[in-house]
Amino acid sequence: MMGRTIFIDPGRCIGCQACVSACRECDSHRGKSMIHLDYTDEGHSVASLPTVCMHCEDPVAPCAEVCPADAILVTADGVVQQADTTRCIGCANCVNACPFGVPKIDLQAKLQMKCNLCYDRTAYGLAPMCATVCPTGALFYGTLDELRAERPGVQVADSFTFGDVVVQTGVAMVVPADKVQWPVPGGLPVVEINGVDVSGANPNKGGGGRGEGVR
Repeated sequence: MMGRTIFIDPGRCIGCQACVSACRECDSHRGKSMIHLDYTDEGHSVASLPTVCMHCEDPVAPCAEVCPADAILVTADGVVQQADTTRCIGCANCVNACPFGVPKIDLQAKLQMKCNLCYDRTAYGLAPMCATVCPTGALFYGTLDELRAERPGVQVADSFTFGDVVVQTGVAMVVPADKVQWPVPGGLPVVEINGVDVSGANPNKGGGGRGEGVR
């Protein structure tokens, strides 16, 4: 995991969309938000979840791996950049490859756009726009030690399973310590399948740092 990164805490999200509005102010895609604010059980629950680019890093970001034009670059500190406007051909390979459904294609411009962790800010030590305006801390920017200093005992996951594939990410998600101690299926904690409680399945005692309790 990157030293300083975004930690997503779904339990704190109130669906206010402040992050969505702030993302529109990012200079690299001004006027367009790269955050997906999902309502996980719309019509039945107010539960919401902000989805930003997870900046996959194991073995390499799927979007960058499938780009035929080498338009998606990964910085030395693990930030997966949005497509280089001089190289992107708008083929949408990255859209289909991303397991989290993050990249967007501007059909008119024939250009891929996605969260790049506000690299114009984070490269200089500033927090991403979304994290600076989140009123509840559902989007936290910092190190794991800083997160745990503020929220003692918190557990995080940076490893997610999609079928037989395990994807390691640079952005982490806060998970219930008493529910999930194994790779998080499909990017969300699964606690029930067809009415059957599976929250205690595959227990794995351990911490919540990189590789701890998620392998």
